[in-house]
Amino acid sequence: MKDRRYDESTNAKDDPETGPLLEPEEHKAPVPEPRRAVLGVPVQAIAGACYCTASASMVLLNKAALSSFDFHCPNSLLFFQCALSVVLVQLCAWAGVVKLEPWNNKIVQVWLPVNVIFVGMIATSFFALKDLGVPMATVLKNLTNLLTITGDYFLYGKTYNAGVWASLGLMIVSALCGAFTDLAFSLSGYLWQLVNCFFTAGYQLHLRGVMDKVVTLTASRSRLDEFSMVFYNNLLSLPFIMALIVLSGEATVFTAEPALENPNFLMAASVSALLAFGISFASLWFLSTTTATTYGLVGSLNKVPVAIIGLVAFNMPYNAQNVASILVGLIAGIVFVKAKQAR
Repeated sequence: MKDRRYDESTNAKDDPETGPLLEPEEHKAPVPEPRRAVLGVPVQAIAGACYCTASASMVLLNKAALSSFDFHCPNSLLFFQCALSVVLVQLCAWAGVVKLEPWNNKIVQVWLPVNVIFVGMIATSFFALKDLGVPMATVLKNLTNLLTITGDYFLYGKTYNAGVWASLGLMIVSALCGAFTDLAFSLSGYLWQLVNCFFTAGYQLHLRGVMDKVVTLTASRSRLDEFSMVFYNNLLSLPFIMALIVLSGEATVFTAEPALENPNFLMAASVSALLAFGISFASLWFLSTTTATTYGLVGSLNKVPVAIIGLVAFNMPYNAQNVASILVGLIAGIVFVKAKQAR
């Protein structure tokens, strides 16, 4: 569910008030050098490839599961993905691969509003992908940036340079041109994607404040790590998604879905659920080997092949004007990352 949340922070040793006292050189334990290559291939390149593959595959498989197999229960698929992520994270914790924040009811109380927005974000993404082509969904997703930095300005007083606003202007023009030239136009798909942009921006903006509040509640008095956030988010999502299943009527029609008898659908749904979990590992691994600038830039560049593959794989009707508007939007996303990092 690549749609990522990372904040750069200062190392404790650089803070004169909280930094630990440095040990004399002769008492320091030798620190092993991090592995820089595997079979001659840089670790950074391997991590980046895993991140891009997982992110792109997640979008394409969700589109395939919902559209190609004519599956009409997106909330049920979402429940399966979240439940499997909880199980796998917990298994990794029991195996000692990751360390999770102990269950804390106070953290749950603080985190619950964020979780409601999180469910809205991933649910509307499913609804949009069901009726919207992957290329246009990718371009329209860029509009989240406009909502996010507008919220940053009014809520947190942050300002951005002209390059950021110019790239956002390109995104808006690209989205409008893409809509007017989209041969497979779906009003419901466009509306769901726009609603998804609001949920995504709200999630990003609200999460920042909540993460600061949670610091005083964690055992280590630090922010929740990514895996603990994945665990809390997905576990707390399950009751809300179950409510959506009941309210939408999926509970009564799910077992009658013809797609459930299709082995190809079951394979696509299972792999997409595994990828939802794998993205957490891949994104963390890649971020640990590179800078936030490179991470953001690779994420924007990754949208280009996703849009192209989505256009071809799902036989979406297109024309030259529509493809051009999509490319402008994708390029604007890349320019946005570069301009934002230069501010």
